[in-house]
Amino acid sequence: MGIGDKIGNKAQESIGKAKEGIGEATGNERLEAEGVQDQAAARAKQAGEHVKDAAKDITGR
Repeated sequence: MGIGDKIGNKAQESIGKAKEGIGEATGNERLEAEGVQDQAAARAKQAGEHVKDAAKDITGR
């Protein structure tokens, strides 16, 4: 996983947490759901990158 990917995924996850919190605090269900979705997408990307890294470790490529 490249450092740029890591930073981008963490940023997306952080933005999602902020959206979720703001949505919850203001009663905006759409924003809250969007925040949860952003976090899930970021975590899925992170998992995919971890799989790629593990494959590289195994194959040496």
